Amino acid sequence: MRSIIQSAMYVLLLAGLASCERETDTSWEDKRENSLKAVAVNYVDNIVIPTYEDLAEKSMELAQACADMEKSVRENLSSDVGGNGTLCPATRKLVEEACRKWYQARKYWELSEAWLYGAAADYNIDPHIDSWPLDAAELDQLLDDPNRMDKMSAEYAADFLGYGLLGFHAVEYMIFERGIENSSQKGSPKTSAFRRVEETTFLSAVAEDLRNQCVRLHAAWAGMDGVSAREREILEEAGMDVFDYGASMRHAGKGGSKYTNYTQVAQEILEGAASIADEVANQKIARPNTGTSGEDLSYIESPYAKNSKEDFHDNITSIKNAYEGMYDGKKTGVSVGDYLRDSDEPELQAADQAVRTAIAATLAAIEAAPAPFVNHAGSDNPLWAKATEACNELAEALETAGDVVGR
Repeated sequence: MRSIIQSAMYVLLLAGLASCERETDTSWEDKRENSLKAVAVNYVDNIVIPTYEDLAEKSMELAQACADMEKSVRENLSSDVGGNGTLCPATRKLVEEACRKWYQARKYWELSEAWLYGAAADYNIDPHIDSWPLDAAELDQLLDDPNRMDKMSAEYAADFLGYGLLGFHAVEYMIFERGIENSSQKGSPKTSAFRRVEETTFLSAVAEDLRNQCVRLHAAWAGMDGVSAREREILEEAGMDVFDYGASMRHAGKGGSKYTNYTQVAQEILEGAASIADEVANQKIARPNTGTSGEDLSYIESPYAKNSKEDFHDNITSIKNAYEGMYDGKKTGVSVGDYLRDSDEPELQAADQAVRTAIAATLAAIEAAPAPFVNHAGSDNPLWAKATEACNELAEALETAGDVVGR
């Protein structure tokens, strides 16, 4: 028979154990939030910010190459402007450099399209730098208007030019040959003389504006303290401020964040990925591949650089990076896909497997389709139709994952 003291000690011990158990017993929702917080931090710090950092760097190099080209043209007017001549060797070398930098900057932009929410949407940067096709008729009117061209600068371009005259495709139009030959796999750097010197003024202004927008994207996710002194200077000169989207996502549920919890973050990651999969399928590929109208047939990304297939592939790679926690072919940390895969719930595991399978299938389908894509406009090519179908299946798998991630 226990003594009164022993009984009392036993009761206290049980109470202590119960207390400890309550302290360590975390609800299912809390466990999910803790897991998805790690996903959010890795996503921001090791995927989104590095992509935008590389984009900002390459866009600055592209803008400098275009400025150098304009200077060379003005120094070599007799050969580089007017008539049926060709660019002088010095200018031609700078055009080739600008084309290389265009491809590099373009790649990082396409690798960011799985997250076109946040700064890209709120500041209208996506349509600002990536609308197509170029409005050639409006461009000719602009170049013939001395009043507007006298004001031409990056700031003027940003404030007064329509999206059809801005961004990657305006720069592309100016530095690549416009004749599309079936024999070449990549775009050809411009060799023919400019029709008028104003073309180079326009080019420099638009390339500088493109640079400003890309730098803004980097600062908007890394914070002003997370970018270089040169980038801060660019933003100050352009009068651009930023909201810290990276901090908002890292600190979901806290004051100043646009997210009420980390589950909402995970859902936005998946929704952003699903959105670009749908766009690649039904706008970028299907519309020009199956279209018969002039509008549809000209609705081709990067036709002069002949970079469409690479654009599509990089868009799906951006989904892979966002979903699997990857950058530059390497695992960066825990991802939303890992969360689903490692769940005890069969429904979540099945959703993860469906997405991973669809990503691999879509990349393979795009790789198998013929290039350059621009040569197949209106052909209803069966391999490009298969790529369209794969993209749509990927979008559906991602939408399902978004539905179940919060359960």
